[in-house]
Amino acid sequence: MRKNKRDELVEKAMETFYRNGFHATGMDMLVAESGISKTSMYKHFKSKEDLILAALGLREQQFNDWSTKRVCELASEPKGQLLALFDVLGEWFREDTFKSCMFIKASSEYPEPDHPIHQQTVEQRNTMYQGVLALVEAAHLKNPEALARQLLMLQEGAIITAHFGNSDDPAGEAKKAAKALIDAAS
Repeated sequence: MRKNKRDELVEKAMETFYRNGFHATGMDMLVAESGISKTSMYKHFKSKEDLILAALGLREQQFNDWSTKRVCELASEPKGQLLALFDVLGEWFREDTFKSCMFIKASSEYPEPDHPIHQQTVEQRNTMYQGVLALVEAAHLKNPEALARQLLMLQEGAIITAHFGNSDDPAGEAKKAAKALIDAAS
């Protein structure tokens, strides 16, 4: 199915925001990169912030679809899927287009807790937590809420470490720590 102008704009904006950041990306840059006029852009989005929210929504959907599929391809049972989360991170980190986490960037650029962009990043993190918690519970591991938080912290730490580039294998190192936590909770 062919994408409409709005969908094309959101996809191009997502790529541009991810590559350049949110504050550094102005509407003129988006017009130039998307080929969509400012008039058309404002027809679909009343503000840059609305476009950012749409771009974050698309990124969440695309990343969740891809990562969920990959985790299920790598492991069939919950305990294995918890560890596969780190293998999937490693795949992402090795992509030529890896530029850290779009949600971490957004929450850094919009740090006010009541800002809609910051709130959307918090919602995305909560969604990640719920997914990890569901796997922990399905694996019948002890202290599921605490373990899910710890595993999520390991994922986030691996992302930050990959961003800074001060480890050859941040996902693998985080996976080893995750395995120790999972084994202790078995």
